[in-house]
Amino acid sequence: MRIALLSYRSKPHCGGQGVYVRHLSRELVRLGHEVEVFSGQPYPELDEGVRLTKVPSLDLYREPDPFRVPHWREFRDLVDVEEFLTMCTSGFPEPKTFSTRVARLLRQRRDDFDVVHDNQVLGSGLLDVEDPARIGLPLVTTLHHPITFDRRIDLAAATTRRQRLTLRRWYGFLKMQGKVARRARHILTPSEASKRDIVADFGVDPRRMQVIPLGVDDVFAPPTEPRVPGRLLAMASADAPVKGVSTLLEAFAKLRTERPHLELHLITRPVPGGRTEQLIEQLGIGEHVRFVHGISDEELVALMGSAEVACVPSLYEGFSLPTAELMACATPLVVSRAGAIPEVVGPDGECADLVTPGDVGELTAALEALLDDPERRARMGENGRRRVQARFSWRAVAERVAEAYAATAADYWAERGRRGKE
Repeated sequence: MRIALLSYRSKPHCGGQGVYVRHLSRELVRLGHEVEVFSGQPYPELDEGVRLTKVPSLDLYREPDPFRVPHWREFRDLVDVEEFLTMCTSGFPEPKTFSTRVARLLRQRRDDFDVVHDNQVLGSGLLDVEDPARIGLPLVTTLHHPITFDRRIDLAAATTRRQRLTLRRWYGFLKMQGKVARRARHILTPSEASKRDIVADFGVDPRRMQVIPLGVDDVFAPPTEPRVPGRLLAMASADAPVKGVSTLLEAFAKLRTERPHLELHLITRPVPGGRTEQLIEQLGIGEHVRFVHGISDEELVALMGSAEVACVPSLYEGFSLPTAELMACATPLVVSRAGAIPEVVGPDGECADLVTPGDVGELTAALEALLDDPERRARMGENGRRRVQARFSWRAVAERVAEAYAATAADYWAERGRRGKE
């Protein structure tokens, strides 16, 4: 099949969208399909045989100058104006403006593809994809999890009325995403937890949904060097309350009172002057916390394998690919009993210890117990590695996704044929 894979932003190493695009597209090509990725900034890293069509935005949230004011010469059309004005009113424009731009491109290239795959854009422009008067192609949608959970957690963490008003404006795109999701023909989601939440928050018909777990790349493997004594590690795709970093920092500070040799590596980019940096300063642990970002896959795997214990303290996850990647590295884990994380790690204590999200005392105790038990750490790491090898393969993901493409396309053209006879 000829596949157009859409992703409004595809950060290569951090965040589910870019990782999903890279590994799924590679395996689809290995299965004999043709894949062209359409992406806004940041653009993905793609493997040989996968084509990339850049769909540039104004890149208003780029690093290191997010919320920038572009020069007037950068504005190309009214979509750019809409993007900038939405940002100026505290909204998040990218899903909508990307969908408008990519729909325009697909109208010009409708004969080049057999199916379109939306990777959680859910922008109103994608309603044109299946309309025969506009584009006329079958559409499959991946919805990793409803961002309604991020919204609730962010609002609960807000301390002022102004912050809450700004957050409500920022998450204004959710109304659009819910509308598009309810009209989607076929939705793929990575976990049963995500499926339940999408049904509850977006009102999607569960009969149009299919659970296909994510995969783990073969590069994630157990270390060949000894682990670093006292090293803890955590991954967060964003410096946001939903990732539970503040809970981990408070637990780490408590642990260090009796274990001064401990160090914490956080794989994320903190918001300059944001709540994470402020909390680190308040806790007096700045010399013992290191932020890591912008590293290669090989460096990431080496860092994952260097930790004695890793932690995923998120308050919600639609799947938690970092959890599975750490398991593939045989790194013992303490994780939150939140969202789909229990589905990924399996029974409590087998591959990871599960704790209540946001509970500093429980997290501290679990980390302390695991640090004191090297035999259990080794056993947990081995169990995690075996579970990943048995359950989470990108090849298997691609095979199931390709079957979903074929079924969706058959359904779409059968419906078109019925309507044509009416």
